Amino acid sequence: MTSSAQPQVAAPPGGRALALAKRAAEHALWARVAGQRRLEARRGVSRPLPRAVAPTGVLQSRAEAQAAMREARALRLPLHRDKVKNWDALGALGAVLSLAGREGGLPERVMDAGSARYSPILPWLRLYGLGDAADSLIGINLEFDAPVRRDGVLFRYGDVTATGLPDGHLDAVTCMSVIEHGVPLQPFLAECARILRPGGILVISTDYDHEPPDTAGKTAYGVPVHIFSPREIRALVADADAVGLDLVGELTDEVLRHPERPCHWDRVDLDYTFILLSFRRR
Repeated sequence: MTSSAQPQVAAPPGGRALALAKRAAEHALWARVAGQRRLEARRGVSRPLPRAVAPTGVLQSRAEAQAAMREARALRLPLHRDKVKNWDALGALGAVLSLAGREGGLPERVMDAGSARYSPILPWLRLYGLGDAADSLIGINLEFDAPVRRDGVLFRYGDVTATGLPDGHLDAVTCMSVIEHGVPLQPFLAECARILRPGGILVISTDYDHEPPDTAGKTAYGVPVHIFSPREIRALVADADAVGLDLVGELTDEVLRHPERPCHWDRVDLDYTFILLSFRRR
């Protein structure tokens, strides 16, 4: 997932049929966001900050995932079709809105690293009023070709380890269910630290299990399937600290364990859970 002198756009994972289905979902999502945003602006509608998911933690149970989905629905946010993914998206949304603002206000510039145009975090931020300024909400991915705009949000080709953005440019970076797909962690964390302003927030979610299942021989999106262990998560937190990113919250042994495995990936027949990690730039 590193850049080169002549960028090579990655092929869409899952083949042409899946790519077409995702494109249809993308257009439906952004049409809803644009219409809903205009209607709510005319009516003066506001929504409270999400509270169901802490900035750092492990998805413990199906009940927790269902509670997050209920809160997202109550907040009038378009739900992710993979229901359990509303848990980490809601946690990321809450972390960005509550922790990344300047002088008590909302954050101004946010990037979604490894973005998908049909995933919820950027549409949700748009519904909370972010993105009116040009290029203040952006999503980057090696799969993207020509830049595309959806309701003011810019999606463009980009490498999460070499974004090309200026130092201290962003208030927040989100990276949702991306790092398990072969991202070089130390370069990625160093790049996030570089492009975040002091006090800015990085929010990461990834596949996790306190006793990871055997993934030998299983691949997805062209790379081996990987589910992070507690040891690997602690190493990630240490690497983040080394580049000036402080964990928000604690990861005790109790937090890192989980009584259930609420996530099931049909394609590779694995059960596991999610972890959400939020960091503040020193």
